[in-house]
Amino acid sequence: MSAPTLVILAAGMASRYGSQKQTEGFGPHGETIMDYSIYDAIRAGFGKVVFIIREDFADAFKASFEPKLNGKIETAYVFQALSKFTDGKQVNPERTKPWGTAHAVLCTKGVVNEPFAVINADDYYGAEAFVQAYDFLTKECNHKTYCILGYELANTLSENGTVSRGVCSIDANNVLTQINERTKIYRKDGQIVFEEDGVETPLKEDTRVSMNFMCFAPNFIDLCEQEFSAFLDKQGQELKSEFYIPFVTGQFSSLGLGDVKVIPTNAKWFGVTYKEDAPAVKASIDALVKSKVYPEKLW
Repeated sequence: MSAPTLVILAAGMASRYGSQKQTEGFGPHGETIMDYSIYDAIRAGFGKVVFIIREDFADAFKASFEPKLNGKIETAYVFQALSKFTDGKQVNPERTKPWGTAHAVLCTKGVVNEPFAVINADDYYGAEAFVQAYDFLTKECNHKTYCILGYELANTLSENGTVSRGVCSIDANNVLTQINERTKIYRKDGQIVFEEDGVETPLKEDTRVSMNFMCFAPNFIDLCEQEFSAFLDKQGQELKSEFYIPFVTGQFSSLGLGDVKVIPTNAKWFGVTYKEDAPAVKASIDALVKSKVYPEKLW
């Protein structure tokens, strides 16, 4: 069996951040957050990394990563574009916002043909999580069994604004029963809440949430294609609606196609949603380097 693939979502527009945070340097020698994820993936045993990017910054992106990764792991590049997989559908011609993370995964059709993990480019997930993902992908993953790496909600908030999280409901066997994308989560008066239609609802500190670190068999890409067609029929005229990975993952479960395990992880997570998050991320990476989790110069 071929080694699993790591798919990195790096095509987002970073509207809340204000610049291309995917390629911003945070490490001692300008390493990006992605560099640390790829380093952890290589150590865990992944055989290929597929970058989902926008074509307009492909040359600069490749120039940054190819010299570092050459000979260390196989690489491939996929372009996410609004026109992909919309043939015959009525879509709003004024839309500029990408269709979302599940559409990004759909764009890997024909490139990813083996079990794979998906991560965000701008999130640090921790070495332990990559080991857990590799073990699942090589021992348990099949066309009826996927998984989500479940992080504790309290450890994934930003002090600088609201965050979006896939909130997981699980049964006694840690199998997903429902996943809801909550796009406005924050801490208020000492407790965590999510806001929807002006209503605040509390969430427990230890609620398991998806940080878009998920593991799939390749048939998930076909499910994305099926569900994207239905999404466009309903929401193709909207300017900002998004087609999320958690939604398709939830459909896999609710349609009775198989089970999605939620694997609890105690791995350290941090990320950059807002520009103000950057100093804390740099300090966290500096601390990991100082404690010898990573060499000072990664590559």
